[in-house]
Amino acid sequence: MRSANMSETVLYNYWRSSAAYRVRIALALCGIDYRDVDVNLLEGAHKGESYKMLNPQGLVPTIELDGMLFTQSVAIIEYLAEVHPDKGLMPADALDRQRVRALSHAIAMDIHPVCNLGVTQHITKTFGVDKDVVRDWFHHFIGQGLHAYEGMLQQQSDSKFSFGDTPTMADCCLMPQLYNARRWEVDLSACERILAIEENCNAHPAFQAAHPDKFAPER
Repeated sequence: MRSANMSETVLYNYWRSSAAYRVRIALALCGIDYRDVDVNLLEGAHKGESYKMLNPQGLVPTIELDGMLFTQSVAIIEYLAEVHPDKGLMPADALDRQRVRALSHAIAMDIHPVCNLGVTQHITKTFGVDKDVVRDWFHHFIGQGLHAYEGMLQQQSDSKFSFGDTPTMADCCLMPQLYNARRWEVDLSACERILAIEENCNAHPAFQAAHPDKFAPER
């Protein structure tokens, strides 16, 4: 598969990675085909020397795009927004872009860092905690963060998506976090705006194409 400039786009991906999921959504919204390379986090593939030659942080995703290597999901999405301004990942107005960034960062920089696989593995190994403690940890941080996101949505006009009536980077960040919330059975019953946005995203072909079920390993 080829991107628009005929250089192959390669996504180093893990199916349940929130960060990789964000980029898959953005690529689908931009209509960019790519070759998927699995980096199995549970098997420690991200810690190998060959992968760290691509991404010194040992994180996913990494993407080969337009003949360059890119890391960090939000930075990748902002790059896509700049080179594909017609796709709507970021609004045209500077104040609107600030709002989309604030919503995106509320998830990518506040919720996700304390709820990712590396943190879970560290607290389990260091403190010997069981699954119930990890579940309580996720319920606290994911629940608190998404309720705050709901409050941010309440400060703006009603819309089909997180900002406006077409998907933006904020929705690319929101949906993977909702996937995790569902996995850990976080109570979202009070998050009416989020639940409505989730329904709209689930009906959108780009979000369907990027869903983890499409990338899950065969059992």
